[in-house]
Amino acid sequence: MALYDTIEYQYMQISKIPTLHFQPSLPRLPIPKLEDTCKRYLNAQKPLLNNEELQNTSSCISKFLANEGQGLQKLLLQNNAENPHTSYISEPWFEMYLQDRKPLPINYNPFLVFIPESDPKYDVQLVKATNLVISSLRFFKSLKNNVLEPEIFHMKPEKSDTQLFRNVTRLIPSRFSWYGAYLFKAFPLDMSQYKNLFNTTRIPELEKDIIFHDPLAKHLVIMRRGHFYAFDVMDANDSIYSPKKIAACLKTILEDNRPPNKHPVGVLTSLERNQWARARSHLIETGNQEILQKIDSALFVMILDDEVIGTDQHKLIRKYLHSDGTNRWFDKSFSVIVSKDGYGGINFEHSWGDGVAVLRYFQDVKADISKKPRFHPNEVDELSNESVNVERLQFSIDTKSESIINQQITDYQEWVNRLYVDFMIYEEFGKDQCKKLGVSPDAVMQLAFQLALYILEGKSVSTYESCSTAAYKHGRTETIRPCTLETKAICVAMTQKQIELSKSELKRMILDCSKAHNVLTKEAVMGQGFDRHLFVLKKISEKSGPVKPTIFQDPAYDALNHNILSTSTLSSPVVMAGGFGPVVSDGYGIGYMIQDKRLGAVVTSYNGSRNANQYVQALAHAFKSIHDVLHT
Repeated sequence: MALYDTIEYQYMQISKIPTLHFQPSLPRLPIPKLEDTCKRYLNAQKPLLNNEELQNTSSCISKFLANEGQGLQKLLLQNNAENPHTSYISEPWFEMYLQDRKPLPINYNPFLVFIPESDPKYDVQLVKATNLVISSLRFFKSLKNNVLEPEIFHMKPEKSDTQLFRNVTRLIPSRFSWYGAYLFKAFPLDMSQYKNLFNTTRIPELEKDIIFHDPLAKHLVIMRRGHFYAFDVMDANDSIYSPKKIAACLKTILEDNRPPNKHPVGVLTSLERNQWARARSHLIETGNQEILQKIDSALFVMILDDEVIGTDQHKLIRKYLHSDGTNRWFDKSFSVIVSKDGYGGINFEHSWGDGVAVLRYFQDVKADISKKPRFHPNEVDELSNESVNVERLQFSIDTKSESIINQQITDYQEWVNRLYVDFMIYEEFGKDQCKKLGVSPDAVMQLAFQLALYILEGKSVSTYESCSTAAYKHGRTETIRPCTLETKAICVAMTQKQIELSKSELKRMILDCSKAHNVLTKEAVMGQGFDRHLFVLKKISEKSGPVKPTIFQDPAYDALNHNILSTSTLSSPVVMAGGFGPVVSDGYGIGYMIQDKRLGAVVTSYNGSRNANQYVQALAHAFKSIHDVLHT
């Protein structure tokens, strides 16, 4: 038996509990009571509205609660009862993503970058790319064969992250297994999104895109200098090829010295979706069906960039967030990107799934390439004996496609030039210290975001914090509204000179903020936020008649959903950087991380409305001010 035919090489994990063991018994996402949603919605509006606006909003809410709201809630409950296999948010949320016509990069696709390897020899582009491919395939095979460890949130890891837990829960029939885990204070998470990590692409169609999935494909598509290549990475029995075979194929591509592609079709994936749908139809009409099929069905896309990033963090963020679009395929469920000097990371499409699935893949792959890399720097010289079967994928481009590509290269460059990108790392304190001081690290981050904006503009704005509801079957996300009366009060107190409060009074106010934030977070995690509920009620009202309920006619509703501060965290010690673009043209996109000893944020904004560089300076000042107060 060849060395690489072993179970140890073929699988990343062989879990005692099948991957999807808990899926049938996951609890359903609860539908909040209408009264609770209305109350929470009003609370979120309070720090943002003046007295007159608040009175108006309050009366719109009362009318809704007394009239149309009841009927819409009834329809929602009925619909939910008829679809016990899913959650009330799943379908409308997919639709919302797939119907949006905005281009994917910056607007939707986030990015994550791995921290470098401890031995720089493993950060050589060929070595790093090979190991990332192999570890991704090991993850894929474990997932596909139902032996990847289930995703579980352990409240008390010492009790539940144990062999006893695994031995007990795997014996419980699937339809009751969740209850068994619950007795150990462990919460299995929804894993329905995972199947779309691999072999999946979002395909543009007029008015509404589709998610395409081909579970049988065994090849990768590689992009370099805007050219496309494909090769199989598994044999007919689904066995992963040897490290040397995979490395030899990548080496062939890295040594292809053709100049950059004059007609880089990948840039079309950065178009507005209807335009891309039309351009894609034209590509198919001109004989490119097969090559598009090859890209769409590939396990994932591996992107080999030619640029050296060095120590330039801004360049790193831009490369992984958007680049110049000529060597990218933004429609793929995810692309692994490796720079010339061996940075590795991913850019992922967001409609098929959320951060939980992506972060699990990201962390498992990083652990695998670091602890047990399968391809080693000293093996590079031995690759010449390997047989290589790499297919060059050549688009046939007519003058019409050529002119669309050329135009988009220019337009995209103009667009990304309008984007500010900045970041900050605050080394003075992190998760450990926050906990010692009795404040939630997330509440501290969110307060800092509010305070930074207050320093610059002297006001509070609509703020979005993403929170996962993966503890429920087909849960997606819920919104936490971190701009509260408590954060507003302390922003006023810390920025207005005429208000003289002692440090201990300010500290008490920060603790109040933290308490209020913890309540909101807990509600959101338990499916008791108000945003998704109102979103679905609004969708139902649109389907049931032309008259909009007054609550949705109220300008305050649209204003709350115009998120000036859009924030999301993907905290993990293996993430070097991560982020996304602003979700509105005059907003900030803030990807942040909370680590044991430090806090960090990547901030984006558009030129002309808000300035990420100024915001980052204000943020540094905000952290320092909060830190000073907490240390009294």
